[in-house]
Amino acid sequence: MKNKIDSFEDLKYWQACRVVRNFASDIIKRLPYEERNALKDGMRRSSRSITENIAEGFGRYHFGENLQFCRISRGSLHELIDQLITSMDEKYISNKEYTKGKELINSAMALLNGYINYLQKAKASTKSKKFNILKEDLATYNI
Repeated sequence: MKNKIDSFEDLKYWQACRVVRNFASDIIKRLPYEERNALKDGMRRSSRSITENIAEGFGRYHFGENLQFCRISRGSLHELIDQLITSMDEKYISNKEYTKGKELINSAMALLNGYINYLQKAKASTKSKKFNILKEDLATYNI
């Protein structure tokens, strides 16, 4: 087993969010043409924003900035829930598909919230130190 996180791709919460993004992508492909500039575009943007912000935050190597990008990702997860509700209300997806999407999102959000808590604690513990650089270790990244 790997002891260090070398890339955002190693992060369990990014992996869970990628599953969410791919789920949304499958739904987007089935939405009607008339939704291309509204629901399709919104779902595409929010679902991609989830993983993109995680990657960007990870690349900042700074607790505070990483934390902010993770919070943006969390907001995009909530936005995607609303878009799934709209898709269900408009009868573009079934109740079952909505429920599956919500479960995937909730699972990803639980991991993301655990990481946000980790970042908040790590940031607080480095306040008195000169540098605030993120060096994650799987032993401490225990969510």
